[in-house]
Amino acid sequence: MQKQISVLFLLTFLTFSVWSCHKNDPAPVKTFHFYDSLHADGYLRSYLLNLPPDYNEGNNFPLVIALHGFAGNAGQMETDYKLTAKSNSAGFVIVYPEGVPSDGLLGLRTWNAGGCCDYAMHHNVDDVKFIRLLIQKLTEKYKIDPKKIYATGMSNGAMMTYRLGCELSTQLAAIAPVSGTLITRQPCEPARAVPLLHIHSSLDTTIPYPGGPGMANYYFPPVDSALRVWAGINGCIPTPNVITDAPLYTQTEYIDCTNNTSTQLFLTKDGGHSWPGGFQARPAADEPSKAFDATDLIWDFFSRYELP
Repeated sequence: MQKQISVLFLLTFLTFSVWSCHKNDPAPVKTFHFYDSLHADGYLRSYLLNLPPDYNEGNNFPLVIALHGFAGNAGQMETDYKLTAKSNSAGFVIVYPEGVPSDGLLGLRTWNAGGCCDYAMHHNVDDVKFIRLLIQKLTEKYKIDPKKIYATGMSNGAMMTYRLGCELSTQLAAIAPVSGTLITRQPCEPARAVPLLHIHSSLDTTIPYPGGPGMANYYFPPVDSALRVWAGINGCIPTPNVITDAPLYTQTEYIDCTNNTSTQLFLTKDGGHSWPGGFQARPAADEPSKAFDATDLIWDFFSRYELP
């Protein structure tokens, strides 16, 4: 009788263990690249998600949040900057959120980065809340490592990247704005030091590196001031070092930062308001710099950092 009870207990335990394992294992995905949406702050927000080819076989994937520029969208950013190809080869999940479209005929999409831009700023759209909810949804639904979430963006998306670094510092391991600047209305006070890689062109007149009027007659603070603010946030020595002075770009870095973070600038001497190494966004747009591939540079930078 005791032997029968033991056998019955063993069978019950094994059955429960197998059921629990299958219950907690996520079902294999069949679609790796698709648009989806969520509700945030009264808006239905859209985004494009790409899972790497080895997603079903792996675990703990890093996530990159890629923010398009003024009047851009997810598909444009994905195509022009070759980000999906890079994320697939590197084994990252990448998501392209989209700004709220304006109520004009063109429905231009923008981000509320604080002092810019257009519909999103004028209507005080809570884009930080949208990204916070998006991170929550993706980390709950997909095999994403919450310690390895990063943000990058172009132009107005770069400004929004800075704002996310200010307000979502406990969720972002590092940020990499391209051709933008820090333009938040409120003081930037992250809860932790956040590694920063900034990429810009000295020839950019849309968002001028020295600061001043640019796109749509907005006034943009100098990029150097943004970097000094971030170096202070990261506890770096206040004077940057020149690491590389090449024919087409200069690399500077603030050193001795808190918790092995860094604040870096890659300033190109060619190109303009563009993504180095990417495609020209439209016929009248600035030619991208040929100094380096910004996508490769950003991935190398992100791969160095994770949240504690």
